[in-house]
Amino acid sequence: MRSSMLFFIFFVIGYQQMLAQEPLEKVVDSLYKEDQFYIGVTYNLFGNRPIDLSQNGFSNGIHLGFIKDMPLNPRRNVALGLGLGYSANSFYHNLHIRQDENQIMTYDIILESGSYTKNKFSNHLVELPIEFRWRSSTPEEYKFWRIYTGFKLGYIFRNRVKYRGDLGDVHYTNVKGFEKFQYGFTLSFGYNTWNAYLYYALSPIFAKDNQINGQNIDMNNIKIGLMFYIL
Repeated sequence: MRSSMLFFIFFVIGYQQMLAQEPLEKVVDSLYKEDQFYIGVTYNLFGNRPIDLSQNGFSNGIHLGFIKDMPLNPRRNVALGLGLGYSANSFYHNLHIRQDENQIMTYDIILESGSYTKNKFSNHLVELPIEFRWRSSTPEEYKFWRIYTGFKLGYIFRNRVKYRGDLGDVHYTNVKGFEKFQYGFTLSFGYNTWNAYLYYALSPIFAKDNQINGQNIDMNNIKIGLMFYIL
């Protein structure tokens, strides 16, 4: 996951530099559109964590996709974006997740961090981003400010749990304890290539019937990172 994230960053930077160096003649397009492909990298956080539950290691995500840009005004600096994307995420933590032969999940918080060498879960989603877009672009200007706010729907089509430590080695795939449908608010803003990105999930990570010590696990996902846009 980390090597893939670095590859995407270097790819985007190299692509932008290549376009800047090519001596292409600018063609004015009065019906221009912007930012139809995106690639993002994030640091993934837990919101609404239970007491004593913590993160460790580098929890990260990679996000990419296509957004149809549909300008809403004659100047074409205000637009609606509808798209389709893919997201891969990993989360390192001190929550011990177990699954019995009947696929019943149990959860316990590990208080001794030295008792395991790996403890994480990961997921893969297909996503539907919806954005309201403002930018300072013109038909002749390719570097501009942007503020994109929106909503993102996601469906987890694959998940995986890994643990290696004193309690044994476990590896589960497609466990039922996770909430498959994810959705939340998004915000990206910046200038030219570099744009800050925030995703705040309104849906929980785990299904509602999953509990720790009799309490529902109401954690959600918060992603903070960078988003790169390519025409």
